[in-house]
Amino acid sequence: MKAARVKTPRRPALKKPAPSGLKDPVGVYCRVRPLSRPDQECCIEVINENTVQIHPPDGYRIFRNGEYRETQYSFKEVFGTLVPQKELFDVVAKPLVEDLIRGKNGLLFTYGVTGSGKTHTMTGSPGDGGLLPRCLAMIFNSIGPFQAKRFVFKLDDKNGVDVQCEVDALLERQKRDAMPVPKTPSGKRQVDPEFADMINVQDHCKAEEVDEDNVYSVFVSYIEIYNNYIYDLLEETPFDLIKPKWNNCNTPVRNGDFIPPQSKILREDQNHNMYVTGCTEVEVKSTEEAFEVFWKGQKKRRIANTQLNRESSRSHGVFIIKLAQAPLDADGDNVLQEKEQITLSQLSLVDLAGSERTNRTKAEGNRLREAGNINQSLMTLRTCIEVLRENQMCGTNKMVPYRDSKLTHLFKNYFDGEGKVRMIVCVNPKAEDYEESLQVMRFAEMTQEVEVARPVDRPLCGLTPGRRFRNQAFREELARKLEIRGGPINGETEEQSALEILLPSFPPLPSCELLDINDDQTLPKLAEVLEERHKLRQKLSEEFAKNALTFKTILRELDSSIMSKENYVQGKLSEKEKIITGQKTELERMEKKIKTLEYKIEILEKTATIYEEDKRHLQQELESQSQKLQRQASDKRRLEARLQGMVAETTMKWEKECERRVAAKQLEMQNKLWVKDEKLKQLKAIVTEPKSEKPERPSRERDREKPIQRSISPPPVPNAPPVRLRHRRSRSAGERWVDHKPPSNLPTDTVMQPHVPHAITVAAASEKALAKCDKYMLTHQELASDGEIETKLIKGDVFKTRGGGQAVQFTEIETLKQESPTGRKRRSSPSSADPPADAANAEWTDVETRCSVAVEMRAGSALGPGYQHHAQPKRRKP
Repeated sequence: MKAARVKTPRRPALKKPAPSGLKDPVGVYCRVRPLSRPDQECCIEVINENTVQIHPPDGYRIFRNGEYRETQYSFKEVFGTLVPQKELFDVVAKPLVEDLIRGKNGLLFTYGVTGSGKTHTMTGSPGDGGLLPRCLAMIFNSIGPFQAKRFVFKLDDKNGVDVQCEVDALLERQKRDAMPVPKTPSGKRQVDPEFADMINVQDHCKAEEVDEDNVYSVFVSYIEIYNNYIYDLLEETPFDLIKPKWNNCNTPVRNGDFIPPQSKILREDQNHNMYVTGCTEVEVKSTEEAFEVFWKGQKKRRIANTQLNRESSRSHGVFIIKLAQAPLDADGDNVLQEKEQITLSQLSLVDLAGSERTNRTKAEGNRLREAGNINQSLMTLRTCIEVLRENQMCGTNKMVPYRDSKLTHLFKNYFDGEGKVRMIVCVNPKAEDYEESLQVMRFAEMTQEVEVARPVDRPLCGLTPGRRFRNQAFREELARKLEIRGGPINGETEEQSALEILLPSFPPLPSCELLDINDDQTLPKLAEVLEERHKLRQKLSEEFAKNALTFKTILRELDSSIMSKENYVQGKLSEKEKIITGQKTELERMEKKIKTLEYKIEILEKTATIYEEDKRHLQQELESQSQKLQRQASDKRRLEARLQGMVAETTMKWEKECERRVAAKQLEMQNKLWVKDEKLKQLKAIVTEPKSEKPERPSRERDREKPIQRSISPPPVPNAPPVRLRHRRSRSAGERWVDHKPPSNLPTDTVMQPHVPHAITVAAASEKALAKCDKYMLTHQELASDGEIETKLIKGDVFKTRGGGQAVQFTEIETLKQESPTGRKRRSSPSSADPPADAANAEWTDVETRCSVAVEMRAGSALGPGYQHHAQPKRRKP
């Protein structure tokens, strides 16, 4: 039984250190192509150098119920229809080429709908090269004199690069020269006139900072992503594999020799960068050679004729420029044989296929499938940008779906911080592309919000700068000295001249064949020739010794010159060393000063930290005091409002009290007037009453002996009208009251009774009754000290509580007292009839009593909260 295979655990991804947390946003630029015909309707307008405005065409407004909405989109820079290719290159692509020479990666891609000018922007046209040929020209203009010989750098199949020694590189070059058909175009061949005008760049743009002590080599590759498969456009194929023959049924012709192209796969190198395995990478030494390689692959790229574009790209084209560079050794002669010192940077120029709608292109069959794959890959690119933007802006950690498309999977390293990313949005201002342009603008504006980590600068090699030019100056000086002395300038030339001189000077050897024993001429002739040769050899030896002596003399002079120069250089070096020593001393002093300043800065930072802490505490205390003051102010405002309410309530209460007292005083004065009128009437009745005889007053002694009996007041006349009870009107008649009268209260049956209109009379207080009213009155009875019933009216205000109930706050108490008129001691007549003499006396007593009662009676003497009700005044007999 076979053992189960155990999967090898995946190697954990090593996160690259990011020493600087600086990030740069994706640079998005917009380019507007001119209209094909001047009579076409335009829907895009350039507002300024950073803004474009897009508005719906007329037919679109009618179709959309008359809606008209102009939308403006902002970019890093906007290029109008009249902007030349050079200006576009200087702004967008030139910084990427400079970063490439500095050892940093870059990605530049064009995006837009089909027919918007993406391929024209990238490739250009005859007489006006695009971004790609201009990038190549700038690279070779910058590194031209510092290029390494061919095959010094050799790319491996794992996205790396090695340095070969001179012997291995020479063997590779000889093998290449021995091939009958060179694999790459030669730089000495005549440039193809088909693209000669595209690479004839006259501005000779160069990078400002190029390390002159490095050697450089450029490698190019060209791939396309077609139907989500990767194909190598530089792969050597025996037949036209990209464009097979088709029959009338729109199917490929069966051909035994026809082999379909093999797609490439993506792999990840040891640095977790993505690369295309097995892709052809060509080393080029000039702009013409590099562009000829590109043009060779461009002819194989898939294009088709659609309703919107006569030459529509059906695949995404990716042209990759790799720049390998390594420093020279300490002598400045050869490349430093250390792999760690090699820097491999990459610039990817991507021409994306245009997004399109099948209802407009009328695509069918393969064209329909191609359009679907193009739109799907572009949609994946948009999804990745959206997820990156959401992760950066919202702090989420969603997985970016790079692997959903070969396009995004290939360039995921750039969005993870492996170099700068720039996008050129190409738009066609014609009205027919309004909806597609609107979607492109929205995606482009959103892409600007994605930030990419800034790449790390490559480390320095640590060797002395200027090695190349010192070595070159030494060789020139040596050649000049040899030329002055008449010596050979080139070793090969001297060797050729010596051979030319020596070979004709030696006499030819005669025939050495002995045909006869008696031949005595051959050997003497041979001996004579050999002697001549020997003499000539001695002569040449002497001449050689003489020349060697001369050469030794020259070498000694050269050595002395070199020694003098070395002494001069040593002097200069000693001076420089003194200067360096002084500078080191100054550096040490500056370092000490820096340490002192750093210590002071540290102390100041600590002091600042303490002050910041105190400031924070003081701010917190200030905030707490401010909150306390705000609470006090709110309490004060609440107290003021409460006091104002109390003052208003007290003012209203006293106003009512004053009104009540004025009314009471008026009533009192009216009562007094009534009493006076009653007294006057009684006195008038007494005076005018007819008398038969004057009654005799009993003496005081008789009064002392027996008490005087008072006559009984005459009963009221039965025919007199009934007295109507008077209700005392409450001061709060206009409000809603709860009149609480306990069932234990006794009726008083007095003339003056408390009365509250619109009141709810209850025997026991209830929450339902209190909820309907805002005033409360309790009628309480108790026995007074004189034996009479005393009634108290306890009043209060009803208000709602926080718990939803009702509460009563008592405000005043009114006291009602009653006095019976029979309670006074007065003379009452006996029940039986007296003799006439006594009757007159009784009559007098009755009149006197009535008069005294009329004179002594009080009414409303203490009105107010303790209002007293007195007995009914005597009414005059009819």
